[in-house]
Amino acid sequence: MYSLSSKPLCLSTLKSLIDEELKINLSDEVKQNIVSCRKYLDEKISKSIDPIYGINTGFGSLYDVRIESKNLTKLQENLIRSHACGTGDIVPRSIVKIMLLLKIKSLSFGHSGVQLNTVERLVAFYNNDILPVVYTQGSLGASGDLAPLAHLALPLLGEGMVWYKGSKLPACEVLEIFGWRPIALQSKEGLALLNGTQFMSAYGVHCLLKSYKLNYIADLIGSLSLDAYDGRIEPFESLIHLVRPHNGQIKTAERIRNFLEGSDLMLQPKKHVQDPYSFRCMPQVHGATKDTLSFVRNTFVTEINSVTDNPNIFTKEDKIISGGNFHGQPLAFSFDFLKIAMAEIGNISERRTYQLVSGLRELPVFLIEKSGLNSGLMIPQYTSASIVSLNKQLATPASIDSIVSSNGQEDHVSMGANAAVQACQIIDNVERILAIELLNASQALFFRQKSTSPFLKTFISSFRLEVPKVTHDRILYQDIDKSIKFIQNTDLESELLFN
Repeated sequence: MYSLSSKPLCLSTLKSLIDEELKINLSDEVKQNIVSCRKYLDEKISKSIDPIYGINTGFGSLYDVRIESKNLTKLQENLIRSHACGTGDIVPRSIVKIMLLLKIKSLSFGHSGVQLNTVERLVAFYNNDILPVVYTQGSLGASGDLAPLAHLALPLLGEGMVWYKGSKLPACEVLEIFGWRPIALQSKEGLALLNGTQFMSAYGVHCLLKSYKLNYIADLIGSLSLDAYDGRIEPFESLIHLVRPHNGQIKTAERIRNFLEGSDLMLQPKKHVQDPYSFRCMPQVHGATKDTLSFVRNTFVTEINSVTDNPNIFTKEDKIISGGNFHGQPLAFSFDFLKIAMAEIGNISERRTYQLVSGLRELPVFLIEKSGLNSGLMIPQYTSASIVSLNKQLATPASIDSIVSSNGQEDHVSMGANAAVQACQIIDNVERILAIELLNASQALFFRQKSTSPFLKTFISSFRLEVPKVTHDRILYQDIDKSIKFIQNTDLESELLFN
């Protein structure tokens, strides 16, 4: 059980919560924050004759329409129903669960005016794996992730659909199973639930965790390819990187040196004095992505520990301030940067695959005996190349776009939600590209007389139990699929990912 408090969530903690499927509860401090804020808001509404945006007014361009007190609950329920306009693909359940966690965290600071039982119901959804059905399309990433978060909130009303025990069910049926009544929303609550960046932030957490893993895997597979290609170790010596001391570059070179320590292949005399850039410049390219991940990580860790609904309530200062904390521009920029950085990991990986199948360095063309009769690993490189080009198209920045909405009131938007979905696609694609490189590197090593390092030998031996040597043409999509699953099933500790 993990107790949510005012303490910031970090990426390592999130990884543990996800991997270990830990349940959560609200600390006494958090409960007090929520109750105090709600009490303040109720008193403020009862005494004030002034309009307060989103509390006793309409929303968006309807901000100047005053709502009577008797209709405030109906106003919040109508908001959720009317904004549940998502479409497209269904968001993966693992990401929806992160959305729930991050929405709970944002509401826990006591600046949103929600009821305690509303937040506790979200906690119950999280702990019981009752995961609302959310769609990928519908958010402009500006007034928060309105449409996705509306779908996240619908089950509080006993409406919409949820995943429960592997089935997609009406939320009302699941509430009956647990004996729960729908939540009767109070003033401001619908807006607190819908305003926020939790769709983008959940994708950000998911993408970051997978990107860190794939960056480590790229170093590992790149080291295998370097050895299989009979490459040189000199470009990875520490001296050359200390005179251009980018952190990611230094870390990549050190990691590759460690991976290759004890390799007989690496120690054998070389007939060539240089390697192609896709091998020689791994520290510079993989390292630049590492440095990008550090920037993106800082952005998202800040975001998931922030209050991003509107208006925000400050009880001590006796202020209710309507601002723009829901605007996703920081996240949109970070997603676009992440998209470019991860696309380049795939780009350089495919170039190494291309070199391995080109019949160079005493390797057989397309890494197969009796080529001609056999095409060998000719076409997996085609597949990798097609995915690389797709990633280049997806990596076009989404944040440079904007479109007017809400009758001109919301006249600049971030498009961070689109960037989030694109980043997820790119990262999944990079996993496939690396899987194809792993298939080729393993095959190339079969044609070497000397062996790779003990560490890499252990890794490749496990892989070969899943994907044996290609001795003659066979259906290779099955090998690619096994290679992808092998990467997915390779577990890495936080110390390896983040240090």
